Order: sequence, then structure tokens, then C-alpha cells
Amino acid sequence: MEITEHRQVMILGGGPSGFTAALYTARADLKPLLVTGMTLYGQASQTHLIENYPGFPQGVGGLDLGQLFDEQARRFGAEVIYDQVSSVDLSKKPFKVCLSSAKYTADCLIICMGADSRKLNVPGEKEFTGRGVSYCATCDGWFYKDKDIHIIGGGDSAIEEALFLTRFARSITIVHRRDALRAGAILESRAKNNPKISFLWDTVVKEVLGGETVDSLIIENVKTGEREQIPTQGVFVAIGHKPNTELLEGQLALTPQGTLEVDRRMQTSVEGVFAAGEIADPYFRQVITSAGMGAAAAISATQYLESINV
Repeated sequence: MEITEHRQVMILGGGPSGFTAALYTARADLKPLLVTGMTLYGQASQTHLIENYPGFPQGVGGLDLGQLFDEQARRFGAEVIYDQVSSVDLSKKPFKVCLSSAKYTADCLIICMGADSRKLNVPGEKEFTGRGVSYCATCDGWFYKDKDIHIIGGGDSAIEEALFLTRFARSITIVHRRDALRAGAILESRAKNNPKISFLWDTVVKEVLGGETVDSLIIENVKTGEREQIPTQGVFVAIGHKPNTELLEGQLALTPQGTLEVDRRMQTSVEGVFAAGEIADPYFRQVITSAGMGAAAAISATQYLESINV
């Protein structure tokens, strides 16, 4: 595959951080090339209504917000390619980026390839995502006001989600495959002392059922093998996130959480490579923070390019 062309800056990933980075680098007249990846506009595009992004008092659809990001970046000259990155070579400069259809070199990279929520991979989960199955309590908790819901998981993230959701839900049942939580002692104590929270131990979800929205789960006791169908008005899957770092392993330093290690300027362990959004954020994972990281990475990338006189 021949190299198609050289770019000053390429942005890998088309979520909120990627398009914000594209906007800022385009306004700096760097003519950025953004490669969207397979999930256009990132995980946020799969959220039915985002109500915590400033400037939209009535909320905005995740896909609609992504399209607005896209339109604004293009307005200032960003180029967008709907393609997937197949490999990245950071061993020497310029960096090499292979897509499924072309090969590029770039003086600077901004990596915004996100993270995926770990899935249960059971029947009904995908079909009811956004219709009763959620992966983000801070994104969707409001929609479950006065409802009886279930949270799948037993680690810190699951218990944090459960405690957050107590401000909305009527009752929360934590479904965990073991007979003890993996969460820290303080979180466990808070959960067990909260009257809204109960537990289903030694239990896994085998299927998600419903009509227009989720209405029940098929669960199985891992010790007895017994199955039953239980009612629910919402399911939050909290079994962790997996940063999309496969193409970068061995080339960039990672944090203990598996995200790309960045400094406060969004610089990775390789000079000229920056990262933003959930691939570099093990803590917040919000649209607003991803967009802010994208802006910071773009500003830092612009300053880097100026420093090497490209």
C-alpha cells in the first residue's frame, strides 16, 4: 500500500474529543485529517438524550450532538475520513498510520480512540441498549427516577454507580457473580447500609427481555444452575471499561488502569503524540471532559508543531 499523503496533524477517533481537537487544529490552520473509526461520534452517539452538556437546557441527542461537532470542525477546514485505523508506527518520525484503505504519515498525532464499556454479551443486551440497558449512571440516571433497577457488577465502579443512582431510583439490586463484593471496604459499607440497595449473590444475567423497553431479566445462580425470570425497569452494566489501546501497546506508556498515560498537556510518552478522551481518562468519562481534553491536546499539538517549525 503506497503512502497517500503527508499531514501535519492526524486525529484518530471521531468522538467528542476527536472532533474538538479537529476544530481547534483546523482553526489553527493545520488542516487536520480526522479518522472516525467504526463508531461515528463515539459512545456518546449511542446515548438517546444527553442532558448534562452545557448549552442544551432541554438536552440533546447523542447523535445530534456528534453531527454538530462534525459540522463545526468541517466549517473551519477539518477533513474527515470514515475509515478504521489498522496500524500505527510510532518508532520514528514522521509517524505512520495505516487505514483499511490508505497509508499516511504525520508530524503529530492526537489519539482519541476512546474506550468501550465491557459488555455482558447476552441476548437482548444490544437490542435494549438505550431502551433500558445503560452503561453510564451519570448519563442516564435521571431517566430511572422512582424505578426499580438492577446493576450488574461487584467492583468499585458498580458500587459507585449504585450509590449515585440511589438519588433517583426507588430500589437498586446489585447482581454479582460472586458471594462477596470486589469493591473497597468504604464503598461496600455504604452500599450495605443504604436501604435502597439489595444484593443478588452468586448470580449472572443470561438474557435481557422486554417490549418497547426492558421489563425483565433471566438470571442464573452459578452454584445451583437454577434459572428464573425477574422483573426490572432498568439495567446498568458496570463491569468495567476497556480502553482501545490494542494498536498502541508496546509503543506508548499505559496507566495501571490501562489508559494512555498523559501529562497535563495531554502529551503521551512519545513526543509529538497526544491523547484525549476516554482512551486517556480512567476517571470521568463524560462528554464535557472528553471535549475539554480534546481542546487541550489540540492546543498542545499546535505548540509542538510550532516548536519544530513544521
